[in-house]
Amino acid sequence: MKKAYVFPGQGAQFVGMGQDLYDSSEDANALFEKANEILGFNITEIMFSGTDQALKQTNVTQPAIFLHSVILAKELGDSFQPSMAAGHSLGEFSALVACGAMSFKDGLSLVAKRANAMQKACEAEPSTMAAVLGLEDAVVERICSEINEVVVAANYNCPGQLVISGSIAGIDEACERLTEAGAKRAIKLPVGGAFHSPLMEPARAELEAAIKETEIKSPICPIYQNVVAKGVTSPDEIKENLIAQLTGAVKWTQTMQQMIADGAEHLVEVGPGKVLQGLIKKVDRKFPTESAVI
Repeated sequence: MKKAYVFPGQGAQFVGMGQDLYDSSEDANALFEKANEILGFNITEIMFSGTDQALKQTNVTQPAIFLHSVILAKELGDSFQPSMAAGHSLGEFSALVACGAMSFKDGLSLVAKRANAMQKACEAEPSTMAAVLGLEDAVVERICSEINEVVVAANYNCPGQLVISGSIAGIDEACERLTEAGAKRAIKLPVGGAFHSPLMEPARAELEAAIKETEIKSPICPIYQNVVAKGVTSPDEIKENLIAQLTGAVKWTQTMQQMIADGAEHLVEVGPGKVLQGLIKKVDRKFPTESAVI
């Protein structure tokens, strides 16, 4: 059976995440402690018993979700046999490490740099995102293109659910126009900035050098990367797509459709929550899914 393993992105976090892995396995325990050392702060304390507010900080959330996903994948052992894999935004880094393209240390270091660079870009220029429900992608794209501000389609989550990203004025205008065009909802999200938009260019430039210096190998299976929505195994292509990801759209709808077209028969979500299982049901209601468990 062709199994597609998928790794969640920001928003899937919850207080207590990873505690079961830490308590039940010496190997997992060692990786969590190594992460505290690499990051230079006690992330396990925030993950296991911190406040929601502390866990929501980008520089904590991103490495926390990465750690939960990657350590869970490692704990699956021989049962982790993906025919293909993908990760939603941040989750792409988890997928690459879990599938052997990048070391644990390098992956975590890049995620930490990415989170900090994104935070800086958010602070430099106030910006935001909004979820648009119930409109065709093409309609959303057309309306965004007609606005004289930075507003772009950022996350193609599933049919009828697209997240837009841009300047505050641009998003306000887009929400108004999209509602007039028949959107069921066009609602601003409680995020710190315009992720996956041209406003993340400073973060992209900062991360580019770090990605270029990181050793990336061919993964054990194709990684369906966000910006191209197709399976990639070439280390050079993986690097290019990772660099483009910060300012490019997350083509998750297209990724799921392509995985199914390429023969995926079952989806396994590796990490906190069940968001990605819910999204594939909007593409194919009967598609079998499960959460990875040890």
